[in-house]
Amino acid sequence: MSALPGFVPVVIVGAGPTGIAAATKLAQYGIQCLLLDRWVDVYPQPRAVHLDDEVFRLLAGLGIAEEFAAISRPARGLQLRDPSMRVLAEFRREGDETANGYPQANMFDQPELERLLRNNLKKYPEAVLCGNAEVVEAVQISTDRARVTVQDRLSGEQHSVQARFVLGCDGANSLVRKAIGAHMNDLKFQQRWLVADVATDADLRQWDGVHQVCDPDRAATYMRIGADRYRWEFRLREDETADTYGTLSALYPLIRPWVEQVAVDELELVRVAGYTFRAQVATHWRQSNMFILGDAAHLTPPFIGQGLCAGLRDAVNLAWKLAGVINGWLAEAVLDSYEAERKPHARNLIRFALAVGAAMTAGGRAGDLLRRIVVPRLHLIPGVRDKIVDSATPPLRGSELVIRSLRLRQLAGTLCPNPLMLDGKRFDEIVGQRFAVVTAVPLNPSQRDDVDRAGAVVITAPPGTTLAQWLRTGRASAAVVRPDRTVLTAGRTLSEVLDAVPVFAPR
Repeated sequence: MSALPGFVPVVIVGAGPTGIAAATKLAQYGIQCLLLDRWVDVYPQPRAVHLDDEVFRLLAGLGIAEEFAAISRPARGLQLRDPSMRVLAEFRREGDETANGYPQANMFDQPELERLLRNNLKKYPEAVLCGNAEVVEAVQISTDRARVTVQDRLSGEQHSVQARFVLGCDGANSLVRKAIGAHMNDLKFQQRWLVADVATDADLRQWDGVHQVCDPDRAATYMRIGADRYRWEFRLREDETADTYGTLSALYPLIRPWVEQVAVDELELVRVAGYTFRAQVATHWRQSNMFILGDAAHLTPPFIGQGLCAGLRDAVNLAWKLAGVINGWLAEAVLDSYEAERKPHARNLIRFALAVGAAMTAGGRAGDLLRRIVVPRLHLIPGVRDKIVDSATPPLRGSELVIRSLRLRQLAGTLCPNPLMLDGKRFDEIVGQRFAVVTAVPLNPSQRDDVDRAGAVVITAPPGTTLAQWLRTGRASAAVVRPDRTVLTAGRTLSEVLDAVPVFAPR
């Protein structure tokens, strides 16, 4: 561990995807940050395997869209199956892109993603990643200073660094969470599952989507995550552990329904691990200048593949706000919006995951009726069918940076689309790290001056374009879009919209 600075604006504890994403976004705004992790390299074992189009869009904003596309593959939908592998319901995803500009469901290998994120971080000298650095203490020492004590895992020496802000991206056993006096609220869910990854060049001849086996005795999930990589997850029984299935011969009876047309010697067991799936949300996510993100703030069962997604959303939501505060174009009070926006959103997705888990694993008469009568008919209900394959997540609730009106069809709190514009670039490429004013009506000279002084970009939405249709659907003629692509506010007149945002308000 090289010599550490005495002070840095932001210290980030934990260099998993959430920590790296936060560091990258801060660096894109020119903010110096120190990223500390107890390991030198990426954790080599596969964990998360799915992210949605919204989070793909976030990765594009970090600068790795093409690289991620090269290591991922779209999932074409979901099948719900009974214990005998009969298909109860099938939900297909058609087309490769959504309003966000990317496939709805993307399968990948987490170590590959983390290597991309780390390599990309090297482009930004403002962000320094320090491995073999175990944080042993984080403490607030004043209203605008925190001290982080780091131990070199090789030499045992300890060093202290002061920071204006500390971000705890340090996982389920977060030291920073303890430092801010938070604890996890349990949402009454806990199950032990077996996770197995297998590699093979053979064609398994399976439907190219996610398979969910709905069975209270042995619920299971199957996913193809790469050209030659496959993932299975099985609920463990009381008398079983991951060691029970530590060899391919022991695992084979479980995966046989998917691989019975392939010779056993064509299969390579990459790893087998046991996990306890939990549903938990931290009591609070901030104390003064210290924050928690990702698994430090929330844990979700994997049934809808949103665990890693939630952490990356946390990182991008908070990082641009911190940059605004540090650079002086946002008041520090806006940092309250981080928990106000992200906590309800994370909780909603956890509850959705629990509902899917109940369909898969609930026992008793109610569970049997759910699988035998309700589940097979889900695909016949248009609204439900669309919701299951729709990757759109709930809008953010109102905050100082989500200004909502009383009208229906709110745009505030939702994501602005990311269409291809007339010059062949996407909306996000044009806007970059700035605010945007999307408008169907022209700005007058005074309004143009206000927007220019705020460093925002004006995006005109001509009739017939994707953005014009989006505004019309929201009964708006203009909208202010934040740097994280969330709509800050929208309204029927341009003046109404600009006056609602302090940075654009008349002087």
